[in-house]
Amino acid sequence: MAKDTVLEQSQADRIAAGAGFIAALDQSGGSTPKALKQYGVEEDAYSTEEEMFGLIHDMRCRIMTAPEFTSEKVLGAILFERTMRGEVAGMPVPTYLWEERGVVPFLKIDKGMEDVKDGAQILKPIPGLAELLATAREFGIFGTKERSVIHEANETGIAAVVAQQFELGKEVIAAGLVPIVEPEVLIDSPTKAEAETILKAEIEKQLDLLDDTQNVVLKLTIPTEAGLYDSLADHPRVLRVVALSGGYSTADACEKLSKNEKMIASFSRALAEGLNAQQSDDEFNAALAENISKIYNASV
Repeated sequence: MAKDTVLEQSQADRIAAGAGFIAALDQSGGSTPKALKQYGVEEDAYSTEEEMFGLIHDMRCRIMTAPEFTSEKVLGAILFERTMRGEVAGMPVPTYLWEERGVVPFLKIDKGMEDVKDGAQILKPIPGLAELLATAREFGIFGTKERSVIHEANETGIAAVVAQQFELGKEVIAAGLVPIVEPEVLIDSPTKAEAETILKAEIEKQLDLLDDTQNVVLKLTIPTEAGLYDSLADHPRVLRVVALSGGYSTADACEKLSKNEKMIASFSRALAEGLNAQQSDDEFNAALAENISKIYNASV
């Protein structure tokens, strides 16, 4: 399902103006055991990385094929690279998401972060990036996601994170994809509110340097000050501002998000809360439907 202009525009319109949220199904190496444990699969259930990724793929397939996981409430889904290359219901995952569910596919492209410096963690180099982006287009991927982390209100560290995010974002745009720029501020940072004020200013600087062909999605921690990022959502170079759950429970994340009218959700852990490998399909689908409804309602 390689990209074409009409398809890209219809997907861009959906992300920019659709009602709903973006599901994050992109747990990777380090976070996969935690995601499986939350799902009721202990580490003694697998002995190799291949088995581990097979189990998480099964969980993701169960989510993607659930009755409520459709365009009615879900705008997009962020995938791990193995998921992009995998199949669901006998189809390539990105094709299934868009053609069967009306859900816009994104790809997580980062390879983790460097150690903390100046109160922040920038991205590690991404080897083979050009080839990965070209492959993503061939698979019908609309955009990418890349996550950095801010630990404290350090202007030097935050500026470095944002500058790197936008530098990478421009490479993604040049490859014909839309980047989700994700500089996460940790929810337990003692200087979270101050960090967010600095972050907003740095993002504004970078957005003003983009030309009118360069658009991004911003994925940000739900801010301490409700409405802080409204002006970013109104910026002409921003398709959408989405919120990460950052470790909040589904209830807390939804409650905080509902106070930010110009942000929608892009939750991972909160989406999968209460799901368990031992549940019957009816139980699983009911629990997922409840989470999807809560996240959707907080997003609209």
